[in-house]
Amino acid sequence: MSAPRQDPDPLRDPRFFTDPYPTYDRLREGCPVRRIPTGSGGRPAYLITGYAEAREAFTDPGLSKDTARFFADRPSDRDLHPALSRTMLASDPPEHTRQRRVATPLFTTGRVRALRPYITRVVDRLTAAWRPGGEVDLVAELAVPLPVTVVCELLGVPESDRAPLAGWSHDLFDATDTGRVDAASHRIGAYLTDLVGAARATPGDGPLHSLLRDCDEGGLDGDEAVSLAALLLVAGHETTTGFIGNAVLALLRHPEAFDRLRRDPDLIPGALDELLRFDSPVGVATFRYSTRDLRMGGVDIPAGFPVLIAPGAANRDPAAFADPHRLDLDRDAGGHLAFGHGIHRCAGAPLARAEAEAALRMLVTRFPDTRLAVPEQSLAWRRTRLTRGLTALPLNLA
Repeated sequence: MSAPRQDPDPLRDPRFFTDPYPTYDRLREGCPVRRIPTGSGGRPAYLITGYAEAREAFTDPGLSKDTARFFADRPSDRDLHPALSRTMLASDPPEHTRQRRVATPLFTTGRVRALRPYITRVVDRLTAAWRPGGEVDLVAELAVPLPVTVVCELLGVPESDRAPLAGWSHDLFDATDTGRVDAASHRIGAYLTDLVGAARATPGDGPLHSLLRDCDEGGLDGDEAVSLAALLLVAGHETTTGFIGNAVLALLRHPEAFDRLRRDPDLIPGALDELLRFDSPVGVATFRYSTRDLRMGGVDIPAGFPVLIAPGAANRDPAAFADPHRLDLDRDAGGHLAFGHGIHRCAGAPLARAEAEAALRMLVTRFPDTRLAVPEQSLAWRRTRLTRGLTALPLNLA
């Protein structure tokens, strides 16, 4: 069976960025694996929108994440800094296994539990000036600075440097300007190279020194240590920013769910999976390509083609979740794919959940009657297929 013909650029339509779910539904209903003209290296890609097919693809050894290998014999006009283009996310075992072994202990249940009081203090500090009756932008004033502050604390980044780093990280996800993306990667790569170099030159017991000792013990070289720091910075806050904003908007759109959490904030931890499923902060997962001929969803995928897995689509697949376009806090959504699946599943998921929980708990307890400050149709979304998140979320606090 060959892949059905597909309309041009389904992931670049402006309507897709505002609301991707009609596009995902249309693609999935025709065939859960579609050939689309939006790949890398001059080739089209195969987009996976079905839940079962996405889970299979996340663990298929015939799909590689080694971007350097893919582009080795293909011309490219991109100029990403190596610290951003050669991270753990762009590698396969055994290299991935070695780097993952260093990263995973940073986010164990015990470590994240120890961080929770600090996360709460950051939330309290960021929202100290919020008052009932006031208007705030939840994205700019909480969803962005909260995860940035936490991950920069883990990396030992001085407070004066955190805002510029957040801006460069934001630029990395600008789907409309590849030059801006490449420039941001070099700013981040150069900054972290200097930060790591300074920590190496000055022995100490700070969090970055501890991370570098873990890197040394895990056999990571200097470049790999910088890449790991870059991955923690970028992946450690971009998706969490989207998670918090998307979750709050989903609750405002479903006041009965918001009311349940307002009446019993202890339900928040159990609601996080459904909020992640309902509006995943990762729309299309990071780059993969086929290393051999594959067959998925009844479609033949030749070797050497990019394969895009869409957690945002898979999480709304009616074959996996009944009535998937409904937010249901009683649903068992633990199998969602918002954090991926398999060996590349997001190592920082426990930290993202802790940060989102702290943000939501603050909102429902301190400002239980919060509402949108602008018409819903005026909300703007970031123009990138990789992550899904609002550019701003103006709220009237109450």
